[in-house]
Amino acid sequence: MKKMLALLLVFCTMFALAPTARAEFKPDGPVTMIISYKAGSGTDNTARVLAKYAEKYVGQTIVIENVEGGSGSIGWSQLAEAEPDGMTLGFINLPNFSSSIVNEMGTYTVESFTAICNHVTETSIVIVRADDDRFADLEALVKYGQEKQGTKEELLASTNGPQASNHIGAQAFANSAGFTYIDIPQGGTADQLLSLRGSEADFAVVKLADIAGQEAEYKILGVFAEERLPELPDVPTLKELGYYDSWLGSSRLIAAPAGVSEEVVAFYEAAFKAAMEDEEYLAAAEQAGMATDYKDAAATAELIAQQQTFAESLAEGFWYE
Repeated sequence: MKKMLALLLVFCTMFALAPTARAEFKPDGPVTMIISYKAGSGTDNTARVLAKYAEKYVGQTIVIENVEGGSGSIGWSQLAEAEPDGMTLGFINLPNFSSSIVNEMGTYTVESFTAICNHVTETSIVIVRADDDRFADLEALVKYGQEKQGTKEELLASTNGPQASNHIGAQAFANSAGFTYIDIPQGGTADQLLSLRGSEADFAVVKLADIAGQEAEYKILGVFAEERLPELPDVPTLKELGYYDSWLGSSRLIAAPAGVSEEVVAFYEAAFKAAMEDEEYLAAAEQAGMATDYKDAAATAELIAQQQTFAESLAEGFWYE
């Protein structure tokens, strides 16, 4: 009897000392996805396509919550303050997010978030209205900008907010081509395009996915890439025309509030990877003109750090009044 009790005590002690396996995270209700721009914006459109096909891998409904304003800073502030329980995620746009930190538009920092994965990476393009006969090509736009600089006819550019991604693109273009313009800032890309279509502006810099389904309304005059894009073989790069000589664009990625567990990150990292490899998703993404570019959490965190450095480098000698 004593031997049996002794053996029982040994077994109990072994189980007590054995490391406890971590329970895998699974959301237990609808997952909120904060989009820091209005419905119908480029970010909103791409997020909704992904969410639709990701739900079967997440195992719950993904509820899109549009929190617009402050060039994205209001939505990112809300995401930073959310409970780190894995039930609230959000899309972060680079370099808009980085610029908002440089300009102290919110109380958050890079450390206020945990990277999950990258979704899309998009190249910037220069566009004008399709019916604007003044600008047959990019060189005509540059010539006009140089000739009208400082006059009542100076070029007007609609942008997606002060020092946001498309404003950065317009500035990089103007700096490299030697002209100035008057900025007409909007609250996001959807309003930016509306301003251009309404003839409030002469040109804009956006991303290709931003005009998906509306291509007939614009002329694409140039792309910010070192080589021509396969989907736009007839559109020259700014580099080949002697202007901005590097790639420029933006990334749209998924993040969570800082403090979420490793299990939460691993769960969503795997779920969104599976969604981005889903054949039905890929067909829908191609139709929407989305440049899917999955990166895992570590690579996405590195991307955020790189873009923060880039945004900080623009603070001196890049902008003009």
